[in-house]
Amino acid sequence: MRSAKKSLLAALFVSVAALSLPASAETIQGALAKAYKNNSSLNSARAGVRVTDEGVAIAKSGYRPTVAGSASIDYSASRGNGGTTRLTQGNFGVQINQTLFDGFQTKNNVAAAEARVSASVESLRNTEENTLFSAAQAYMNVIHDRQVAKLTEQNLKALTEQVRAARSRFEVGEGTRTDVAQADAARSNAVAQLSAARAQALASEAAYRQIVGEQPGTLKPASPLTKLIPNNLESAFAIAANEHPAILANQHLVDAAAFSVKSAEGTLLPSVTASAGVSYNDQYANGYGASQLNTGAQTSASIGATLTVPIYQGGRASAQVRQSKEQLGQARIEVDVMQDQVRNAVAAAWTSYTAAREGVDANRALVAAARLALNGVIEERNVGQRTTLDVLNAQNDVVNAQINLAGSERDVVLASYAILQATGRLSTERLALNVVKYKPQEHYKAVKDKWYGLRTPDGR
Repeated sequence: MRSAKKSLLAALFVSVAALSLPASAETIQGALAKAYKNNSSLNSARAGVRVTDEGVAIAKSGYRPTVAGSASIDYSASRGNGGTTRLTQGNFGVQINQTLFDGFQTKNNVAAAEARVSASVESLRNTEENTLFSAAQAYMNVIHDRQVAKLTEQNLKALTEQVRAARSRFEVGEGTRTDVAQADAARSNAVAQLSAARAQALASEAAYRQIVGEQPGTLKPASPLTKLIPNNLESAFAIAANEHPAILANQHLVDAAAFSVKSAEGTLLPSVTASAGVSYNDQYANGYGASQLNTGAQTSASIGATLTVPIYQGGRASAQVRQSKEQLGQARIEVDVMQDQVRNAVAAAWTSYTAAREGVDANRALVAAARLALNGVIEERNVGQRTTLDVLNAQNDVVNAQINLAGSERDVVLASYAILQATGRLSTERLALNVVKYKPQEHYKAVKDKWYGLRTPDGR
């Protein structure tokens, strides 16, 4: 009986302990992994790469023959003095055409399509990095805004106590109505600030839900990616110039534009096409004079080659060549534009990181000093050397310092992620995210050489 009672008490203790444990908190790595899997904009970008992959199969169709079948049945009737004659005629055939030479257009079209696929893969990698950074930003904003709401709520509680103390002093003749009014005004302002802080926290949670794919629960504090950041700004510039996916994507687009120029120039060259065909013709007649008609089946076959030499095309082909060359020039300029944008992003992220680290240290010292000053002002107010307004101002200084510290702690984490994003290194591999890596090459290999088939590789 006693052992059973002990077992019951032990079970109750375990149950109470389990209920008192906090729910499992989310980490920033977990949030980024969920965004990598669930983000709709990222999934749309992946679908866009799959669309681009089919361009290679379309371009390669220029190497392959085309086969077309034809069939026709004609019925006619004619009436004369001797009666009616009815004629039924059928024609069936198959035609095969094969391009032997098209001025290297197909070759260059395939190369251009492959370059566009490479550009789309790099663009997808850039979208992945942007999505991961947006998820990190949403994560840190939720932590920051919740912390601000909590600090504002604590400030409201402190000001409520100040109001109570001011009224108590006024009732015993140690304070004035002005002290009470000032405390009431400060408390009313804190109520408005708390309402705004809670609204901002809800807005940040909504943004988190959009990017990550689920509502934020309890979030653990995050640390800056200090070990993954380049040693200095010049190293960051060099890494970004060589590795940033947006720059690489534009360089691949330059290659695609160059091949498009060659393809357009190919329209000015001769082309050779081979063809072969088989046809079957049958006719049947009855009625008046049908015996005089040629009835019976005929089968014919043909094979040949056609040489086409363009002489003048109304200026269309020349204009297309010039247009392609201008597009190539624009693509080269876009590389320079992107390089400047990336370099600016690296510099901005680096300076933000440096300023945020200094801000964390400064604001921590400011919080400690503000708390010490508040305690001193309260003591001085108690002996009549300070007023209630002085206490309220000191209390406000403490809250502002704590909010500034929360902002600096958020900024230093986000700036470290921004540096990796600006250098093109904010990847799932470097962040060690527990995700199944999406591999666009798998779909490309599945479709680039397909001769036929309507279903996509995933069965649609």
